[in-house]
Amino acid sequence: MNILVIGGGGREHAIVKKISESKRVSKIYCAPGNGGISDIAECVPIKVMEFEKLIEFAKEKNIDLTVVGPDDPLVYGISDAFKAAGLKVFGPTKDGAQIEGSKVFSKELMKKYNIPTAKYEVFESYDEALTYIESENSYPAVIKAEGLALGKGVIIAKDLEEAKSALKEIMIDKVFGDSGNRVVIEEFLTGPEISVLSFCDGETIVPMVSAQDHKRAYDNDEGPNTGGMGTFSPSRIYNKELQEECMNNIFLPTVNALRSEGIIYKGVIFFGLMSTKNGVKVIEYNARFGDPETQVVLPRLKTDIVDIFEAVCDGTLKNINVEWEDNACVCVVEASGGYPKKYQTGYEIEGLDNISDNIFVYHAGTKKEDGKYLTAGGRVLGITAKSRDLDTAISDAYKAVKNIYFTDVHFRKDIGVK
Repeated sequence: MNILVIGGGGREHAIVKKISESKRVSKIYCAPGNGGISDIAECVPIKVMEFEKLIEFAKEKNIDLTVVGPDDPLVYGISDAFKAAGLKVFGPTKDGAQIEGSKVFSKELMKKYNIPTAKYEVFESYDEALTYIESENSYPAVIKAEGLALGKGVIIAKDLEEAKSALKEIMIDKVFGDSGNRVVIEEFLTGPEISVLSFCDGETIVPMVSAQDHKRAYDNDEGPNTGGMGTFSPSRIYNKELQEECMNNIFLPTVNALRSEGIIYKGVIFFGLMSTKNGVKVIEYNARFGDPETQVVLPRLKTDIVDIFEAVCDGTLKNINVEWEDNACVCVVEASGGYPKKYQTGYEIEGLDNISDNIFVYHAGTKKEDGKYLTAGGRVLGITAKSRDLDTAISDAYKAVKNIYFTDVHFRKDIGVK
């Protein structure tokens, strides 16, 4: 098979690597790809939102399956465009991708079908949102830009001043563009977070192994939200009882709710969950593989991922036995100093040839020039260790981190500890 992966981050590197392990694949392309991806796939200089060019390329190269990584193209209908062109594509259509593209849509879906989530209100006016915050006088307050915001559109305000500042940034300054036309203000839930990605063919849903992400830039969950500074799998608290609770109260009800709305959802549903004293609740849905969760989940997958992708596309997922390794994975993100705000790029990355067998380095923001890897983004590398248990994987990942460096490198030192 010839396969095209769309995207150019650490998530896509993890997808490409897992596809490369399939005996069914002869050629992998990635658009646009990055420095690390170029070692195992042919990178193509087409941007993820250039639908016509991507379709033209897929036809020209006789692509048998296209796998979409990022959220933007899914929300804007890339799967619809590929299907209309007669091409097989892994990823939900535009109507399904609303679960990520519109927080209002996803919250209203959960409310309508009694899927447990935080209480919320929606506002289109800065003044009305501020009046509500002042009248509730309950902190921390969770303020979310309605649309896509690179994983940074959720602000947890500790007091009225922070809430005012968040509302101004989102609704007046438009730091997230049109994604801030509306805000969702939610009650603040407490408890450990769990990430569960799942394969879904519109009828059958197959959860993957659990993970936990670290969103804040600095140790002890301090600093601004990022796209993710590291992650580990499995979650330390996600046992069989919680798994059953989630399947019965969240996973199956979500697929059935989408079907009831006329949406046959084919792709990955990412469930961002919180285990509260009142049961597990949904914090958010994503319409694709998480980043960096994919970097710790896919290395543990035993089943050929191409078989799974095809079964999802064909609606035959119930016929696939998806198997996982009984081990653990930890990913520590090395980011450019200053991320997620201002940072410099173009620094040479050193030490990549000095890693042990159980370590894989996923490239997120790199480019390759004259045989050298250079930094080319905020999140640069995901140093991932696969070991027999979490504590060993944490230790192995940080040993590798010590050997891989670039100017102004920044990473958290507490990934997997909480």
